[in-house]
Amino acid sequence: MTRFADMTVSQLLAAIANSEPTPGGGTAAAITGAMGASLLVMVTGLAKSRTNTDGEKAALAGARASVEPLAATLMTLADADTESFNAVMAAYRLPKATDEDKAARTAAIQDALRGATVVPLETLRACASAIVCGRTVAEHGNRSAASDAGVAIKLLKAAADGAAANVRLNLGSLKDPGFVASTAAETLRLSDNAAAHAAAALSSLES
Repeated sequence: MTRFADMTVSQLLAAIANSEPTPGGGTAAAITGAMGASLLVMVTGLAKSRTNTDGEKAALAGARASVEPLAATLMTLADADTESFNAVMAAYRLPKATDEDKAARTAAIQDALRGATVVPLETLRACASAIVCGRTVAEHGNRSAASDAGVAIKLLKAAADGAAANVRLNLGSLKDPGFVASTAAETLRLSDNAAAHAAAALSSLES
């Protein structure tokens, strides 16, 4: 499979728009998050102003160092999301003629669903981390780039929400109560954290 990062924008949009189930929402969320993270990197590059204090410059440099690798991570997760969902579909296509077949198929489905849950959870983690960086950028960045920072944060929030929705959907089909409970709790925590930091960042940009 061609990596999404290696596609042109037109190819990427065509791939998402095709009638196949993949790439789907999880991949789109990860790519959206990568766009938001990349936009934040751009804004930190515009913030090299003489009006910034040394503390602000250090904060922005730290935000840039943290968010820049997240953009690449999210593009990798875009590929992983498609691969993990393809694995789920492959598991559902396994034979079920005998009891042994059925048991093997059930186990394969559960294993694949777990993988398809972990990937969007990683996307959510990356987006939540990037939003924290976005708050720093919003509070200390170049005011002339406030709209760019706002778009970045809104993209990351949308990506986080999409990833969380995919996690929750897959948890409904998993049979491991311990994994389900811990993952649901982490998803809620990350979602709440992302929402709080995004709201604070956007409020800062509007003040």
